Amino acid sequence: MRSGFGGRRALAAVAVLVSAVLVGCSGPAGSPQAAKAVGDTIVHGKTDGGTTFVRNYNVLGPATDKAPNMELVYEPLLRIDYGDGAVVKPWLAESWTFGEGGKLLTVKLRDDVKFSDGKPFTVDDALYSLTLPLEKPDFSIAGITYKSVTKVDDRQLAIRFAEPAYATLTQFANILLPMVPKHVWSTQNLNTWTNPEPVGTGPFTLAEFKPQQITLKARDDYWGGKLPMSTYKIIPTSPDALKAQLLKGEVDWASNSWANGEKEYVAKDPDKHLYQLYSNGGAMSVLFNTAKAPFDDVHVRRALALTIDRTAVVTTLQRPGTEAGPTGLSDQLFADWLDPQYKGKVQKVDADAAKAELAAGGYTVEQGALVKDGKRYQPSILFNSDWSWGNYADILINTWKQTLGLEVKGAGQPSAGYYDKQNLGQFDLVAASTGGAGVYGVYNFLSSSYRQPLGKSATLNQGRWSDPQTDQVIAQMQRTDNVDQLKTLGKQLQQIVVDKVPFSPIYNNYYFVEINATRWTGWPTPENFDHIPFVGMGPDTILTLLKLQRRGN
Repeated sequence: MRSGFGGRRALAAVAVLVSAVLVGCSGPAGSPQAAKAVGDTIVHGKTDGGTTFVRNYNVLGPATDKAPNMELVYEPLLRIDYGDGAVVKPWLAESWTFGEGGKLLTVKLRDDVKFSDGKPFTVDDALYSLTLPLEKPDFSIAGITYKSVTKVDDRQLAIRFAEPAYATLTQFANILLPMVPKHVWSTQNLNTWTNPEPVGTGPFTLAEFKPQQITLKARDDYWGGKLPMSTYKIIPTSPDALKAQLLKGEVDWASNSWANGEKEYVAKDPDKHLYQLYSNGGAMSVLFNTAKAPFDDVHVRRALALTIDRTAVVTTLQRPGTEAGPTGLSDQLFADWLDPQYKGKVQKVDADAAKAELAAGGYTVEQGALVKDGKRYQPSILFNSDWSWGNYADILINTWKQTLGLEVKGAGQPSAGYYDKQNLGQFDLVAASTGGAGVYGVYNFLSSSYRQPLGKSATLNQGRWSDPQTDQVIAQMQRTDNVDQLKTLGKQLQQIVVDKVPFSPIYNNYYFVEINATRWTGWPTPENFDHIPFVGMGPDTILTLLKLQRRGN
């Protein structure tokens, strides 16, 4: 049996379903003057929430539009320490052990946690929270793999799996699997309830909700300690407006890519203007919809992958040298796990090889379309227009036309429409984030257990990948905590990704963090951190806030 205090030997710092870190997100600006930072308030400028916010704190419900930053109200059982090789560590759970060869996970809860309404967080609340996605599969937005949950005693739960599940421990650190109060949630119709007055274990409560400004109030009885700020304000903004707001000190904290950030922001006040990049180990990739022709054909996928000009994309991004390798694993974080043949390898445009792949699949390109057996296919690529991703989509589109004569249409969508279409499988190609905690976490989304028919929402495996070999290797990774075996299996998955191309990586991903430290100090840095100061990462966000200090105090 393994103790939860040591955590798993997870091996890289990567993202947990937070896609908005990719290129910078956007939405029209709110009113910066209304959000002027004063007193012991901290202001977060949110660039991926659209122009207004929706008062829906039903974190698990089916509605697409939700209130932002619910991870400051609701918390998971565990956390992932990205500063320590993505090791899983305690949060609401105090410890855990595996038994029965990895099929039984016993979790012991902290005994000092209260909900914001003053009632204790109990094993019955945890049981209810973990059972919800079992009883309501549509609420399984975290991609759970356990089969049952039972109460052991007043502080312990027994979680059972059909197969050994060492590698799936990270699901309990997912902010999409939060602990909610049974005494509140069990009395509601969760399909329609918007939870306007959320009650959670997190450090904040909702003080005021306006469509263009949310004010959260810090709890004075939070189990994790006293926060140094009394309020936390969230405003909707856009990348361009955000730059001005940061420079003026109207926003303290934000997450957005800033191509000239070093010159335009940091250089103006190096001590207080912080622009930080934290590698997440994943990549921005082209994901193929393998549930529809012609993308169910490996020759088409290979041809398109062979004609992505990754160097042109990262040059336009102003991040030279960050082209992704063919596996989707960054050399920096996964050096010990990469197959040697892929280390340092950057995929170059190879038009001849791509044309050979199309010919091998029986395809021709006629008048800009793929043609086979009399059928014409005119592909499109879905991308998030709120991330200002149109320029990069154009690079891909132009390269495919120049090398193959193939005319791919751009299909930009704002965040809500982008995620809807991606999850429903309403795309041919989609520019999407691929990543996760450790090698298993990066590739687990390819499991066919997450595959849904076209038209039914899938929060994982949106490309509808179904491959027995992939499933077999992922299942084997779940069954062992032996590092040597995991490395061998990880290399097998790398080979599958390179040869079968369920997705094709473009460039390595980062968390982008902008900070105006005029009023708050104590921020982590990429050189010295045990938590990433990226808003949206649950416990990491909370740890960042707990450790801040008012400047001058």
